[in-house]
Amino acid sequence: MPYNGTDQFSHNEAERLGVLVTNLGTPDAPTTPALRKYLAEFLWDPRVVEVPRPIWWLILHGIILRIRPRKSAQAYASVWQPEGSPLLIHTAKQAEGIREALKKKYGSNVVVGFAMRYGNPSISRVLEDMQQQGVRKLLVLPLYPQYSASTTASTFDAIAADFTRRRWLPDFRFVSHYHDYPPYIEAMARHIEAHWANHGRHEKLILSYHGVPLKYLLKGDPYHCECHKTSRLLAERLSLGQDDYLTTFQSRFGREEWLQPYTDETLKSLPEKGVKSVDVFCPGFSSDCLETIEEINEENREYFMESGGEGFGYIPCLNATPGHIDALVQLVEDNLKGWAVPDNSPNNLAARQKCAEARKQATFPGRTDI
Repeated sequence: MPYNGTDQFSHNEAERLGVLVTNLGTPDAPTTPALRKYLAEFLWDPRVVEVPRPIWWLILHGIILRIRPRKSAQAYASVWQPEGSPLLIHTAKQAEGIREALKKKYGSNVVVGFAMRYGNPSISRVLEDMQQQGVRKLLVLPLYPQYSASTTASTFDAIAADFTRRRWLPDFRFVSHYHDYPPYIEAMARHIEAHWANHGRHEKLILSYHGVPLKYLLKGDPYHCECHKTSRLLAERLSLGQDDYLTTFQSRFGREEWLQPYTDETLKSLPEKGVKSVDVFCPGFSSDCLETIEEINEENREYFMESGGEGFGYIPCLNATPGHIDALVQLVEDNLKGWAVPDNSPNNLAARQKCAEARKQATFPGRTDI
């Protein structure tokens, strides 16, 4: 099997340290064909749907991909921006914020890229670009604060699969979670406090996380526990009592039991329990996307208000706010500790050039093609 390398590679080229930021993914357009392609990739991942492949292939291609793409395309169309999907826009801005902060400190010796687990820009494409830029040490930061095999581990799978096809592997570090990272908790707390200062505060704070099937928890996935720890730390920082907030789970799919309590059913039931106003924030989403904009701020807002609610406040995700960028930069720098940033100064590159030429002539005298 041929391995990916660099054409006309020079052994004295500049070396760089790379930071790859990843997120879940997005279709290329809010259309039925684009959604069919995207969902086929996403839902075929065995990390996402743990069903025997022959059975799942029949369900996916015989039912789901015949029905769901059109409905999903309509939902995406309602949130689509001229620059693309919200998730793509925010992730690009987050990567740019990290890039600018690191550039001020390290110059061009640190390369920051972003990729999507499903869709574009693909992980393989961005890794190839980073290799061509001389990245020899690579830190991967999936923007999933809470670890789950269906998200974080799936990203690792994609990185590992790409590495099996590369000739020269970089030194590698991987951020598996940051659910209790103090700067992340602080960034969320200040973000929520700023929202309350500008828009007022409702009776109860709902912390809604993306759901996963209950069986994942029972098989040892720590996601449920990490979500609750994030909620507890955030509540403590905001000085909230146990009756002031709830942790719920959204976006369930299929008929099997998922993590509970469900966000939609909770919001439908609160008014009859005397809770007439809520604020909703999604700590597990680093960026606003279809699941926060359309599902929470539109669909679930409607559920709550139609059930007798009187006030519903949606608190946007951290997105590329300065506080979030600062927290992510701290997280990156903490995980880069011990890695020296390459010295690509002209004097050092010149010295490496002479050293490389001397080694070449000593080892292969007379050769001009290496």
